[in-house]
Amino acid sequence: MKDYFSAGSHLMTNDFIGLIIWMIAFIPLVLVPPERLQIPFAISFVLLAGSCIGLLAWSVHHAGGAGSMFHEPGSAENTGWAFMFGITAILGAWGAGTLGQSDWTRYANRKFAPTLSQLIAAPLTIAITATIGIIVTSASKDILGEIVWNPIYLLADIQQEYHSSPRARAGVFFASMGLVSSQLAISVVLNSVSTGMDMAGLCPKYINIRRGAYIMVVIGIATQPWQLLSTATRFLKVLSGFGVFMAPATGVMLADYHVVRRCKLKLNDLYTGDSSSIYWYNKGVNWRAPVAFMSGVWPLLPGLVGTVNSSTNQSFVGWIRLYNLTFIVGLAMSFVVFWGLNYVFPPTGLGLEAPFLDEEVFTGVEQVHSQVGTEKSDEESGKHATMATVSM
Repeated sequence: MKDYFSAGSHLMTNDFIGLIIWMIAFIPLVLVPPERLQIPFAISFVLLAGSCIGLLAWSVHHAGGAGSMFHEPGSAENTGWAFMFGITAILGAWGAGTLGQSDWTRYANRKFAPTLSQLIAAPLTIAITATIGIIVTSASKDILGEIVWNPIYLLADIQQEYHSSPRARAGVFFASMGLVSSQLAISVVLNSVSTGMDMAGLCPKYINIRRGAYIMVVIGIATQPWQLLSTATRFLKVLSGFGVFMAPATGVMLADYHVVRRCKLKLNDLYTGDSSSIYWYNKGVNWRAPVAFMSGVWPLLPGLVGTVNSSTNQSFVGWIRLYNLTFIVGLAMSFVVFWGLNYVFPPTGLGLEAPFLDEEVFTGVEQVHSQVGTEKSDEESGKHATMATVSM
């Protein structure tokens, strides 16, 4: 197929067509209510597990083991800082998912329902899939002769290796189904629904969850995500870059709930948008939060610049090493600053708590049920009386 895009765009015509097909599959999923997505997610999990196990079995079988990369010496200049960069990349990638947990845990049917998934299932599945990815990359290098970190590109190389035979095309097709379904599920979980909920909370009069999700779709395409996936190095840098903003935000939230308010909330006031709420602060803005957030962000920005621009690496060595500790440093700094600001300038309502109680709704419902129950009992009494008269 003729390519109509320039080489600098990192986008080919067939990839662009794939993006259009992706959007056609993704947009209808936005219409599904969040509470009805459990079955599609279960199907996606089964398909992805089949793809991962299939790639692992193929690569290990044909390479005769995990591959020669496991026996190669490390090439990093400093193994310790490289190790910390790897941790930062993972934490940065999952930072958005951490902050968006409440978007889904609120659908739980009991108090501790999310505990098992967050403490055991999430880290276990992350570790297993990462291990499979490392083994498949190493083994496939011995088979194909080059390192292919992206499973989509790996499937394309596998099809080419077997000269697009019917068996290869069939295997690549079914393996791709698992990968595509997992990306659809992740996009719905971490992107469309979470963004839709946040935008609906900011402007509920004009934006609902679906409209917010569609706004996210437009913004997502405008950011040209194919630029981020052009190389493995750039992809990892982008993932770790998320932590620059996710870590300080997480620190502010942890400090506010666990230390400043000591897990006590006045729930009705959380949904009151005027000065009668203890969370109104200064015209609806808690100035302590952005100050603490920026205090955790700015020390990490020079390291991010030095990491992305390799030409500045030598002059940014110290900042880059601090950046390698992004999630730990950013979270700790914003946590401490926010705690200190609230200690010196305490907000109103500290120590107050109250359960959520919408008096209008509950009393109205009770009155309606009471009236309906009375009418039904009167009606039944009349029926019994009529039946008794007829019997007599």
